[in-house]
Amino acid sequence: MRLKSIELAGFKSFAKRTPLEFASAITSVVGPNGSGKSNIAESFRFCLGEQSMKSMRGRRGEDMIWSGSAAVPRAGRASVKLTFDNSDRALSLDFDEVSIERVVHRDGGNDYLLNGSPVRLRDISELLAQANIGASGHHIISQGEADRILTSSPRERREMIEDALGLTAFLYKREESEKKLEKTAENMREVEGLRRELAPHLKFLQHQVRKIEEAQKLRDELSGKYLEYLKRESVYLRITESLVRDEAEVPEREHNELNERITRLREELGKKRDDVGTSELMRLEAEGRSVGSRRDSISRELGRIEGELAAEKRIAHVVESVVSAAEARAFATRVERELEESSQLNEQETKNRLLALIVLTKEFLRRIAPREIPVENPAEKLLPRKEALERELAELETKERETSEAIATLRQKIDTDKDANREAERELFSAMARRSELETRLSQLRARREQIERERQQFKTEVGEAAALVGRAIADYESFAVVAETGEALSDADLADEDRTRQEERRRKLERMKIRLEEAGAGNSTEILKEHQETVERDAFLTHELADLTASAESLHALIADLTQTLSVRFDEGIAKISTEFDAFFKLMFGSGSASLELVKADEEAGTQAGVDLTVSLPHKRIKGLHMLSGGERALTSIALIFAMSQVNPPPFLILDETDAALDEANSRRYGDMIANLAQKSQLIVITHNRETMSRAGILYGITMGSDGVSKVLSVKFEEALGVAK
Repeated sequence: MRLKSIELAGFKSFAKRTPLEFASAITSVVGPNGSGKSNIAESFRFCLGEQSMKSMRGRRGEDMIWSGSAAVPRAGRASVKLTFDNSDRALSLDFDEVSIERVVHRDGGNDYLLNGSPVRLRDISELLAQANIGASGHHIISQGEADRILTSSPRERREMIEDALGLTAFLYKREESEKKLEKTAENMREVEGLRRELAPHLKFLQHQVRKIEEAQKLRDELSGKYLEYLKRESVYLRITESLVRDEAEVPEREHNELNERITRLREELGKKRDDVGTSELMRLEAEGRSVGSRRDSISRELGRIEGELAAEKRIAHVVESVVSAAEARAFATRVERELEESSQLNEQETKNRLLALIVLTKEFLRRIAPREIPVENPAEKLLPRKEALERELAELETKERETSEAIATLRQKIDTDKDANREAERELFSAMARRSELETRLSQLRARREQIERERQQFKTEVGEAAALVGRAIADYESFAVVAETGEALSDADLADEDRTRQEERRRKLERMKIRLEEAGAGNSTEILKEHQETVERDAFLTHELADLTASAESLHALIADLTQTLSVRFDEGIAKISTEFDAFFKLMFGSGSASLELVKADEEAGTQAGVDLTVSLPHKRIKGLHMLSGGERALTSIALIFAMSQVNPPPFLILDETDAALDEANSRRYGDMIANLAQKSQLIVITHNRETMSRAGILYGITMGSDGVSKVLSVKFEEALGVAK
């Protein structure tokens, strides 16, 4: 990499745009004191990112801007641009030419440009570090600062040597790695904190998920039990309804035939006997039938209400009759009436009537057989209706009993008064008796149908409850196959033949399982499962993130250790080489003597810092420290060390601002020889008054300042430079 040019605009005394080309290995800048030639060296510092205004003879950024004169107004900003030939790609940019520019504004703001694009100062520093151009300024030695390396602390001296050895890039990498490691550690603490915060909630959700899983297991079991129960109940209701319908078909047909027969017989008797007694008897009988029909209707209504009340009972169980009190009273009244009527019949008719009563009694006894059913408080809205019907039923029973007594009395009177048409009457009474038997049977069948209807309504309610608990799949109960313990599928007939107590036991088990499911209390399982899944994924992500951060931290630790090792090795090797070159240049400058660099370890008790110390030995003179050197000796020593550093790891360019001011003629020649030798490895920009130094330059720039206070540049060819030097 080679320095091609520098361009100043509005910088200090360079009010106008001033370019300087560096086409020679050594470029010399000369001029009288106060002409602004040292501003050239400071412009290099400025452009390369120097932040100390003091080192550029200013107090603030505004001091770097042309302040104006009577002839030339002040500038609004100052800029310096360096241009490098990057054909060898020493700078990691895919450009043959690289320009770096810094602009300072009057408000103190700074802009950094790389090939015209805005960048950060750190980007500039890291880029230049690749070419051994560091921030310590070891490659820019201004007037009065030549011995800064001698007066610096061991730590500062070490930093300058590290910069000169090109270790800045490694230091940047290590610093960046340490910052990344610190950030990684902070991120790890944050992730660990998030995991600790997440752990209790995750534990709670896991407990909830277990409850949901247990509830789901219970729900699945309940679903299977429900399917079997509903299938059995459906088959039972369907077959029972069919049997009752078939059983009622013959009695209904016979009852209709008897009605027609009784009507015909009554018409015949009415024609033959037109007495008041018979008509009254028929009226009373019609009234009795009407009252009986109404009584049966009320009994059925009461039975329905009591069935609805019984259907609501679910928790406890009591033993009670399957018939209501009203039905029991109706039965007793009918038996009483039938027995009274039998006393007026002949032997065969009485026998038939008694047989009918025996059938009626057995059916009633079957219905009042005790069974265990669930009970609970009846619905309050049904109780007033039930009580009203019971009162009306009691009144009808009383009226029916009175009508029966009146009929018996009237019959006895008619039988006493008239004996005609006895056979027709006996036939009529026989038909009426048979009709009464059929009505009893049909009433029982109607009650049975009503009971089945109530059971069907209850069945529909159970299907709805099942669907709400275990899902709509329960609606497919009809296709469910019930199997025996042997694994064989049971037919509908097998299901219908089962004892009903077994089905009732299944219903009670379902009730207990429903209670257990409610106690499980899984809540909104969908939301809980979703939240649990998201929380598990979040925890897994944090775990993976923590693992990545741990691996990154380990990688950074290894990188930092490797960089530290590299820095240590290169610094030790470099310090040894610089020490050797320092001794050689020192002997060249002083004719003899010795000089060396020594590493210093930190000592808190002694108050010393870790760094690099200098040891020199002058010929024919005993000194105990650098503070005992004269000004000229200090200048020669610092020049020897600067040249030694530049010799070991040559920078692309080196700027020397009147570092030869204190040299005598003999040392000036040595200095000239040294810079000529150094120019073989680095470009030199030498600001000097020394003719010997000027004679070594290929290009000579002269700086002048007119009455307007503006610095101007005059270039002189090499031949003219020789003439001036002689």
